[in-house]
Amino acid sequence: MKKLQLSKIKITDALFGSYAKQVADKILLYQWNVLNDKQEDAFPTHCMENFRVASGEAEGERKGVVFQDTDLYKWLEAVAYCIANGSGKRYEELADGAIELIGRAQEEDGYLNTYFTVTAPEKKWTNLVEGHELYTSGHLMEAAVAYYEATGKNSLLNIAEKNADLICRVFGREEGQIKGYPGHQEVEIGLIKLYRATGKRKYLEEAYYFIQERGSEPNYLLEEIKRRGRFEFFPEFKNYTSSYAQAHIRPAKQKTAEGHAVRAMYMCAAMADLAGEYQDKELLEGCQALWENVTGKRMYITGGVGTSGFLERFTTDYDLPNTTNYSETCASIGLMMFGQRMTEVTGKAGYYDTVERALYNTVLAGINKEGDRYFYVNPLEVVPEFCTANTYMDHVKPVRQKWFDVACCPTNVARTLASLGQYIYAQDENTLYVHQFISSEAEAEFAGGSLRLKLESELLQTGRIHMEIDGKAKEDRELFLKIRVPAYAEKSGVLINGRKTEPAKENGYLVIPLTGAEKIELDFGVRARWVAANPLVRADAGKVALMKGPCVYCLEEKENGKNLSALYVKQGEEIREEAPAAELPGELPTLAYSAVRMINPGIAEGELYGEAAFEEEKVTLRAIPYALWNNRGQGEMLVWQKLKF
Repeated sequence: MKKLQLSKIKITDALFGSYAKQVADKILLYQWNVLNDKQEDAFPTHCMENFRVASGEAEGERKGVVFQDTDLYKWLEAVAYCIANGSGKRYEELADGAIELIGRAQEEDGYLNTYFTVTAPEKKWTNLVEGHELYTSGHLMEAAVAYYEATGKNSLLNIAEKNADLICRVFGREEGQIKGYPGHQEVEIGLIKLYRATGKRKYLEEAYYFIQERGSEPNYLLEEIKRRGRFEFFPEFKNYTSSYAQAHIRPAKQKTAEGHAVRAMYMCAAMADLAGEYQDKELLEGCQALWENVTGKRMYITGGVGTSGFLERFTTDYDLPNTTNYSETCASIGLMMFGQRMTEVTGKAGYYDTVERALYNTVLAGINKEGDRYFYVNPLEVVPEFCTANTYMDHVKPVRQKWFDVACCPTNVARTLASLGQYIYAQDENTLYVHQFISSEAEAEFAGGSLRLKLESELLQTGRIHMEIDGKAKEDRELFLKIRVPAYAEKSGVLINGRKTEPAKENGYLVIPLTGAEKIELDFGVRARWVAANPLVRADAGKVALMKGPCVYCLEEKENGKNLSALYVKQGEEIREEAPAAELPGELPTLAYSAVRMINPGIAEGELYGEAAFEEEKVTLRAIPYALWNNRGQGEMLVWQKLKF
């Protein structure tokens, strides 16, 4: 199974089409201005200036976080995807200029990192724990492959190959090489993509080496810390353990998701790719164990992962608090990448239930409807007054931000939305796979023919999907359509050319042979529903959440008043669908239901404690999709609601 070319996909969806369109229309220009420190009131990034200093074209210090270069690389990757999907041609000149600057900043041997080139050239490759050199190279490689595939230009690809060649010389098990691996995984993904673009197997082998060497003894990262004797960039690493970087044991033997959530998900994505490339059964079993632990015991209902605001990390099974959780946007993007690859390797559709959950909730919540404000942290309950600086809530922001001093998420969201088509469709030698029900058009070419598909989705309204297909198989060849059946589907009714049909089911897909022009109608019976958590999730005991399809819904102060935690709903309360909120994109219904607000006249005004004399006040509540909260001003937000029996 492989990804469908973005040039063959057009997204027309009311929800995702709105966001995808913003990438080229607004997001790329906004982010370009930020990277050039021209966006008013945004955190200064010094990103482009750092490359000018590294190239010798400007004087001064190199500024910003040690991995600042990656913001430009992810921006270039997003530009490439927009060029590929037909919306970003106007950015090509800017991108070409940036690529030329990157080339001038690259050292003769292929080394490329503005921090170490300018600030600490004598310390190259000596701080893999904190230095992010390999992480930064990984994003360079991803951008280079995307830009080459979109434009046919190889300038950035040549830069990335030169850098990758250096990495292959420096790291390995041969005499004179460093037997290390990245403190922050990402280069593995980049090397695999570079291998697939160039056919040079040494890049694949280097990625495999990094995964296989990780967790071996003596532990390279811990030994490096001993040699250095101090932390240079992150003083919060004072209690550093190898599990923080998933280096406590070999990745294939890991059973629980540990440490920094983004690092873990990027590692798992690379593991899945490598398991497929090498037909490595042990590595695939490791992927499966980690997937089951994350999605079965350590994931929020929104597809958020990484509970702790301290070190952005996983904690332990069922530790899923709603107010203080981290759920970094990048971690959910990593979870999407992991799930996508697991489906590609195994041929099983079920991984896309989680990909879809993360996309429709946490990832989409990471950006506002206009495309110029961002969430880094994605809690499930917010009281703005409690989100105060220098407290346990310091990491939670009640409104999306213009930018961040550590700004990995904004450009990551941009590249994800720009490449969204590759999360909707995939193909193999004779089959088109439909993984997500996002209105779109697609074309696919096969050795045995071709097909065109038009998908119109009412998934989040009526639960129905309409497809028009024109398939042309060559003589003695067959073409197939495989449609994922989502876990929330209460039925999978299928009409083909108006006739009720019961297609074969295989690995979570409906399998439909294509004989020519077909009209397919699906009815998944999607309805709004109440959802509960495993009783071991203490934070959600006696509470319910509201979902429709993959969308988690939430209450906002705008419709429901302040002190949302005083609201209670009866088990099984009837849910009514109402018109979408006019200010929000996507034409998603508002969900209304009856509830009560607990009030206590036994507490006199000004008193903190008093008599328990509760009374119920009947109210009607209205919920909106979680992904769209905080698009209409600041206020309280709540996902999990208390039950009243």
